[in-house]
This record gives sequence, C-alpha cells and structure tokens, in this order.
Amino acid sequence: MSVQRNDWSLQRKGIIDQERHKDRVKEAIRKNLGSIVSNEAIILSDGKRSVKVPIRSLDEYKFRFDHRKRKHVGQGDGKTRVGDVLAREEGQGQGKGKGPAGQDAGAEYYEAEVNIDELAALIFEDLRLPFLEEKAKKAVPAKTTRFDEIRRTGVMANLDKRRLIFENIKRNARSSSGAKFGNVKKEDLRFKSWEEDNRYESNAVVLALMDVSGSMGEFKKYIARSFFFWMVRFLRTKYDNVEIVFISHHTEAKEVTEEQFFTQGESGGTVVSSAYQLALEIIATRYNPRDWNVYPFHFSDGDNYYSDNEEAVRLADELIRTCNLFGYGEIGEEGTSGYRRSSGALLSIFKDRLHRKERFVGVRIDEREDVYPALKQFFGQRGVEA
Repeated sequence: MSVQRNDWSLQRKGIIDQERHKDRVKEAIRKNLGSIVSNEAIILSDGKRSVKVPIRSLDEYKFRFDHRKRKHVGQGDGKTRVGDVLAREEGQGQGKGKGPAGQDAGAEYYEAEVNIDELAALIFEDLRLPFLEEKAKKAVPAKTTRFDEIRRTGVMANLDKRRLIFENIKRNARSSSGAKFGNVKKEDLRFKSWEEDNRYESNAVVLALMDVSGSMGEFKKYIARSFFFWMVRFLRTKYDNVEIVFISHHTEAKEVTEEQFFTQGESGGTVVSSAYQLALEIIATRYNPRDWNVYPFHFSDGDNYYSDNEEAVRLADELIRTCNLFGYGEIGEEGTSGYRRSSGALLSIFKDRLHRKERFVGVRIDEREDVYPALKQFFGQRGVEA
C-alpha cells in the first residue's frame, strides 16, 4: 500500500503559481499581439530590455466568502489544476447581466512587464523571408547555439538555478526536513548542455522604403515606423546575414542611416517613382540578383503625384521582375477602417496593373492593430525557404 502526499507547502505553491502566471501572461500576449505590436512603449523603448504593456485577460480567479451564506457546494471532475475555475454564479463575469445598465464591471487591463526578446520570439515564430533561394554566390555560414538537455554534471557557468531549486525542494520533501529550499547538495545540481547548429544562409538584402512627404501625418509616420521597427528586429533575430538598406522619399529619394530613417521628418509632395528608381540603382550596383535575394518593402499613404503613377507602376513591375518579393503597404487615416479607397490610390492601381502578382503583396492599414497582420502577410510562409 502506498500513500501519496500532496505538497501544499508555501514554497512549492509559490513556484507553481509563478509558472502558472508566466503561462497566463504568455497566452494573454498571444491573444493581444495586434495591440501590443503597435504599443508606443515598445516602439519608443530605445534599446530597453523590457517594457510594461497593458494586457487584457490576465485576471486571476480566487475563492471568496459568500456573504449571502447560501448553502451550496461545487465539485470538480478531478482533472482541474490549482487556480482553475470550478463554477461561477449566474451572470458573473459575463458582461450581459439582466439588471439595470451600469451594474456590470468593465474590462480590466493589467500592466505586465515584458522582456522584448521574449515578446519578439512570439511575434516572429511563424515569420520568414518568402521565396528565399540559393544563389550563385557562396552561401554564408551561420551558427546558432541551443540549450537542449539538462545534465547532472557540467561547468558552473551553465548551472540551471531553476532546476537546482526544484531538485532541492523535491529531495527535501522526501526527507524529514520538509518541502523547503536549503542545504544544497551535489545531487541537486543540474546543468544546461547545448548543441551548435551550423547552417548556411543565402545572402539577402531588404530595402526599407518610406514616404516622408507632407501628407504623411503623425499617425501615418508612426504606423510606418512601427512596421519597420519590427521588420528590422525580425530580420536581425532570425537571420545572421541579411543586410538592410534604408530609403526615405518625398519628391526625391535618398539613402539614409537607420537613425535618420526612424527619427527624421520631412515635408513636400510625393513622387513614388523616385524611391523605386533609387532602389533599382542600389540593387544594380551593390546587390546583383544573381548573388542576392532582394526584398523591397515600401510604405506610403497612396497619394502620389498623379502624373507619376505610370512611371511608378513601370518601376514597380521592374522591381517584381528583379526581386524575390515586392511588398507595398498603404496607410489610411486613423479610424477609417472599412473606408473604400478611390481608384486613384496607389494600392488600387498596383492591384490592377502589376504583373506576376504572386511576387507582390499589398496591404492596407487603417488602425494600429493592423501592423501585426501586415507583418504576417509580408513574411508569411510562401515559396521555398533555403
């Protein structure tokens, strides 16, 4: 006959609750990626390792005293975990009570501190450069290190402190000292081991083109910079050998530094063909498509100088023939979701006139929450990845 003892010590429960809270935070982040991706605290983080962002659906349910002293009992099916909800009273938490208006509580937001690298991993897990090909130029070796195993021996630099605490508490729970942390022994030590993955990445260059003309108001510029903020982070997180070229344009286009791209403002009219012409010149002189995978991505509000539309379409077609994929994002006025653009807007013209549309992705952004879906459309899985 064996006796099973449940470990309800405060120390152990603290670890369980901490892990459960992390799972809930991660799940809440997944459900709110649309609003989190365009959050100003992140876009303007200026290199900070973690930021605080508001997240819905992080409320923790708990037992409370029934002040009405009703006699009832709740019973689970034996498959619940600590913190799971057994039952709710009728109407509780539904937001659709039958009482007078104003009785139901509003949705609550919780401010969670999120590590930007962990957040990026969730955002980028399904993203990749589309139509990435092996090129004539020798592929560049890339190395990644992944911790994939826990061992009892190793160097102290790779000590897994979390597993050490867990093993120590587990051992003490079996002894007379009780389930608490203390008196660390050699048998408690656990070390991370790793393997190095050697792979070869084909050379790739991404050209970031942004309209900074007078018609690009604060909201439009913020949306464009939000997209490019995550695009740059995605490329540098997932690929070791991708170069990025930054181009700003109004009536004229110029190559700028990354800092200038994200901070400088301009004014004046819009001649989109100037940006495409400069992009093609840079590709021809520095990134021969025989040797490089080339990806131009352009964001504008679609209001181009009317006599330039024909030239813009011609050069966009040339970019499509030259590059792996051409992406165009058109930004509307804030709060105009569902607004039907006129046939004179550049996105409508591109969709009607461009050839080889399988190598063209066009998106429309009217709200901050549209930035994340745009990332998924531009970098969603298609074609063959090398």
